Amino acid sequence: MVRTIITTIGLGLGLTLYSASAHAEWTVNLTPGVTDVSRSVFDLHMTIFWICVAIALVVFGVMFWSIFHHRKSRGAQAHNFHENTLVEVIWTIIPLLILVGMAVPATATLVKMYDPSEAELDVQITGYQWKWRYDYLDHDLNFFSNLSTPREQISNEAEKQEHYLLEVDRHLVLPVGTKIRFLLTSNDVIHSWWVPALAVKKDAIPGFINEAWTIIDEPGIYRGQCAELCGKDHGFMPVVIEAVSQDDFKQWLVDAQAEKQSQAAAAERTWTLDELMQQGEQVYLRACAACHLPTGEGVPGAFPALKGSPVATGDVAGHIDIVLNGKSGTAMQAFRDQLSATELAAVITYERNAWGNSLGEAVSPAQIMRLLEPSTGEAEQ
Repeated sequence: MVRTIITTIGLGLGLTLYSASAHAEWTVNLTPGVTDVSRSVFDLHMTIFWICVAIALVVFGVMFWSIFHHRKSRGAQAHNFHENTLVEVIWTIIPLLILVGMAVPATATLVKMYDPSEAELDVQITGYQWKWRYDYLDHDLNFFSNLSTPREQISNEAEKQEHYLLEVDRHLVLPVGTKIRFLLTSNDVIHSWWVPALAVKKDAIPGFINEAWTIIDEPGIYRGQCAELCGKDHGFMPVVIEAVSQDDFKQWLVDAQAEKQSQAAAAERTWTLDELMQQGEQVYLRACAACHLPTGEGVPGAFPALKGSPVATGDVAGHIDIVLNGKSGTAMQAFRDQLSATELAAVITYERNAWGNSLGEAVSPAQIMRLLEPSTGEAEQ
């Protein structure tokens, strides 16, 4: 019996040492993260974990010792007793002291987590089905971040890559060593923005603004997900943060503003039908295929087909209106604030000429720009 126990222990230790290299990649424990708050959360977690381990050892130790020492084979006789005041005081005072010992560091950590004051950068995060919009409120800059995992991997037609369902087309770029305040809300249903490395998990609720904050210590890529069941593509809504130095962040802001101006200039030039179709396919797969499917056939009973539909093959003005302003009472969102004029023109053109629709007509970015200008809309009214 003793030999069996020793062999089992030795085998367990051997397996532990053998798998040490893989332990960093796969673990059931929390990770310390890359912020002061995340490390405080980790320390609090480990403190309470070891308190629970100590309680378990004492309780089960006393229980097993009692079972062994007072077993019937040793002639132990059961005794009847109750209302021992000393015992009742002890098992009331000790748990109270344990709870106080756990509450003090927990409260200190919570107070720290809920203090977004004196932030140096404000980022508004808005949840959409099923993507995130990021607004840098101090820099007049915003963009959407969409899942970039190829549909072939999702449908098991291609090998899944390392960051399957955890990669996006645009990262949320943030500077290290800077206190950043997050303002979270939602455009449709309840979402939850969760990045474990930052110890930030906050619900995004329609009509409400929730606050969170962070100071990232180390440059790197940090991934998270939507942690709320927000619809059929809930699992396709990742968060990717790219933390960079403050100098690199300033340069990124300059480049992002230049890209914004470049997109505005692109809307003014003349686009061919082939160019619009090529870009429209990319926009459709990124923004529309989740509901209407890559084949344009939709999901019966939930999302209408675009292939051969009256919308995509009928009056172009009605088609543009639905894409720009959505459709009340349905899951069709308004895309006027989600896509650029060029992207809107391209995706509408693609929908009117793909899957056999083949109307042979193009919607120009300039046409969309006129519809997006507030002054134009007011003049038409």
